[in-house]
Amino acid sequence: MSGIVSEIKCKNCSAPLNMNPGEIVSTCRYCGYTAVVGADEPFQLEHSLILNNNNAASVENALRDWMREGFMKPGDLAKKSKILSLEVRYLPFWLVPIEAASTYEGVLERISPPSPRKGVINRDYDWLVLGRKGAQFPTRDYTVPDTGKIPFDFKRIDAGAKFLNSEMTSEEAVQHAREEVDVNQRFLAKQEIDQITSFNTNFKVNKPTYIHAPIWFITYEYKGRSYNALLDGSSGMVLRADIPQTDFKMI
Repeated sequence: MSGIVSEIKCKNCSAPLNMNPGEIVSTCRYCGYTAVVGADEPFQLEHSLILNNNNAASVENALRDWMREGFMKPGDLAKKSKILSLEVRYLPFWLVPIEAASTYEGVLERISPPSPRKGVINRDYDWLVLGRKGAQFPTRDYTVPDTGKIPFDFKRIDAGAKFLNSEMTSEEAVQHAREEVDVNQRFLAKQEIDQITSFNTNFKVNKPTYIHAPIWFITYEYKGRSYNALLDGSSGMVLRADIPQTDFKMI
């Protein structure tokens, strides 16, 4: 499979495309042309790039600042931890603008006597979908920045950074967004009622944006065990990080 994938060439400049099995949206490393593998029509979606504003030193400093904050962390975490690896990866995201209007009926049971309720929940979302199937990423903790987003330019990607293509099409991303938004709308309805007897959501979806964003993947060691962290390359904020367990002793 990998041999077949490696023979695919860019439709714009004929350079070989560097793709991994499962990736179906390709971006040429030579001219920046983006296309859907196997599709005859040109790629029509907007492709944007989030600029990386950090290097290894600033990322380590940001992580150690995070280690010093919060009472749940060991007091010596920043001092005694060791950085094992730092790597920036450009991850593919689909940003799906979607309007959701949900009508619901149900019963409010938290008061006595229980009473029937119904209502409508209208929300506008810019729903973020990671374009990698089966991968775990805290998309709800990550916000696409208002500044630092430019039209895709492969020359602005850091040398040596790992670049990943999407494993899903825009249509698949839209379907994924619809499913997750529906779950979120049901969650909002559950704030108003305790039992849902009827629920229906109508969607209006606008054109998705294909985005590559720099995420730093970090592994650090503390007291002989390794832990992972994710940091936003644009803002320098820690998105998610493992916290070592603190040993408490009874006095």
